[in-house]
Amino acid sequence: MDFSYTEEQLLIQKTAREFALDHLAPCVINRDEKAEFPAEQIKMMGELGFMGMMIPEKWGGAEIDTIGYCIALEEINAVDASAGVIMSVNNSLVCQLLYTYANDNQKEKYLKKLASGEWLGAFSLSEPQSGSDASNMLAVAKKDNDHYIINGTKNWVSSGISCDAVIVFVMTEKGIGHKGISAFIVEKGTPGFSHGKKENKLGIRGSDTCELYFEECKVSAENLIGEEGNGFKIALGTLDGGRIGIATQALGIARAALDRSIEYANERKQFGKTISSFGAIQDKIATMATNVDASRLLIHRAAKLKDEGKPYKKEAAMAKVFASQTAMQNATDCVQIFGGYGYMQEYGVERLMRDAKITQIYEGTSEIQQLIIARTLLGNK
Repeated sequence: MDFSYTEEQLLIQKTAREFALDHLAPCVINRDEKAEFPAEQIKMMGELGFMGMMIPEKWGGAEIDTIGYCIALEEINAVDASAGVIMSVNNSLVCQLLYTYANDNQKEKYLKKLASGEWLGAFSLSEPQSGSDASNMLAVAKKDNDHYIINGTKNWVSSGISCDAVIVFVMTEKGIGHKGISAFIVEKGTPGFSHGKKENKLGIRGSDTCELYFEECKVSAENLIGEEGNGFKIALGTLDGGRIGIATQALGIARAALDRSIEYANERKQFGKTISSFGAIQDKIATMATNVDASRLLIHRAAKLKDEGKPYKKEAAMAKVFASQTAMQNATDCVQIFGGYGYMQEYGVERLMRDAKITQIYEGTSEIQQLIIARTLLGNK
């Protein structure tokens, strides 16, 4: 196995790292404090080709493989996880879904704009009463000649306020469980489509999260993705790729925590010597570094399988559960290494701990990932 990066991948890494340090890092603490969406930076990321990296150039994308995407996403998240999740959702949950399941007319109308960064997309599956149990949804769409009328509420929608279009999953036939779910593209500004307040979150505060409301929202039948009843299959297939993205977000946070810990341990002096000479600190940093590398290998394995067209559900779940656990532990240890300074906002490491927690929750909780892994190994559906 060759673990080295290609010249193209090294260039992607360099470009993403320089962008993150030059354009995301300077105001990241201020954006976090104010819960400010990084609109200018996201536009620049689109211009760099970061918002539709795995999509062919024909449809407005950069036509990069999944590993290259993960390399860029790690660099963005190592500096600003809010920008990272916006990038991840647009790439993994929106563009990849449309490329895989949409027809050519839908790709021409929507994918080109979303993959090029001209538009920003959102993905809406959960509802107030349905998180991990995604099939327990109440939002409905009724066919009305050449349109559908959508009614219902969706919850926890990343980029729900700032997006130009959202992929929404609703029931088109009740009483048959997940087999009655369908997927639609709904444009911002469609009558009957609105959003709630911006949620005041623990972490990734620069990314807007909100509820979406559909009240007699009339959507063209041309915006149905695939066929009626295929929505749940589309959602699950898309989330497998999305978990690679969130695992990579966790990796970026974990690596940032490691880098900051090494830098601080080599500078901070106690009892006449740098704290990097203390065994307790060395143990923490050694474990942090080992888990960062293990996370990256798990992620890149899942990404390689995806690029090869092979099954990767289990591998994506493994990558997400391990990387998110690593992010949370590394961020917590980083704050501990910084001591009292780590608890202060101006040093930026407490933000890592706040940002890390969500990676264990969204796009499938750690408990759901364990369930996926176990069921795959045991041959259970």
